[in-house]
Amino acid sequence: MTKKILIIAGIITLILFSSIFTVSQTQQALILQFGEPIRIISKPGIKFKIPLTQNVVFFEKRIIDLDLPEQEVIASDQKRLIINAFVKYRITDALKFYTTVNNNYGLANKLSGILDSSLRQVIGEVNLSELLTENRGEVMKQIKDAVSQSSEIFGIKIVDVRIMRADLPQENSKAIFARMQTDREKEAREIRANGAEIADKVRAQADKEKTILLAQAKKNSDIIRGNGEAKATKIYGDAYGRDPEFFSFYRSMNAYKESMKVENTKVIVSPNSEFFKYFESSK
Repeated sequence: MTKKILIIAGIITLILFSSIFTVSQTQQALILQFGEPIRIISKPGIKFKIPLTQNVVFFEKRIIDLDLPEQEVIASDQKRLIINAFVKYRITDALKFYTTVNNNYGLANKLSGILDSSLRQVIGEVNLSELLTENRGEVMKQIKDAVSQSSEIFGIKIVDVRIMRADLPQENSKAIFARMQTDREKEAREIRANGAEIADKVRAQADKEKTILLAQAKKNSDIIRGNGEAKATKIYGDAYGRDPEFFSFYRSMNAYKESMKVENTKVIVSPNSEFFKYFESSK
């Protein structure tokens, strides 16, 4: 008898525990009976369900991030772009969410197509340059509005849509890089040519100023030398006029000194030469 009571108590306990579940602050629950949704629970706490016939599916209340695979779109200026985007959404109607997409994986498949269509529709109407300026925010708003409108049937609210990366295809990047390199080389050649032209002008101006300075200096030196020679000539003339004999003797002594600097110097002149007149014996 006691054994039967324990078995019955165990069955009752098992049934009791299988009928109790907890909904946390960050969750909402959907009660299914034989696979059919019958009730949504959004308030947290301990809840009950009919065991064996009912089961519970939980959904997040918090914002969910969904990264979507990269997609290729074409802008209005025919520029091809490889875009990686992500969507932030919140489940607002668990019943509608369950009946349309069942779970997050099903939603990812649906949103991927919706986002692809919205990206092609919106970006196809703008230029690539607009995605690189402050107008990008307006473009993203248009994409978000388009995705929100198309995804309302899934019981979700789109919080945000963002482009993480927008790159040109590899072949386009190479072509743009080659064109940029050509442009930079052309710009460098122009800068070098302008620099060489300016250098030639500076050099020519410097040569001109040098020629003028040298000519002016030579002119001044010739004037100074001429004035000095004139003064020297005048001094020599005055000195010669005061004592011609002494002046003749002084010049002869200087001439002897200059002509006989080297030892063993031999000078061959006529005995009657005026050059050695001061070597003659006085009579």
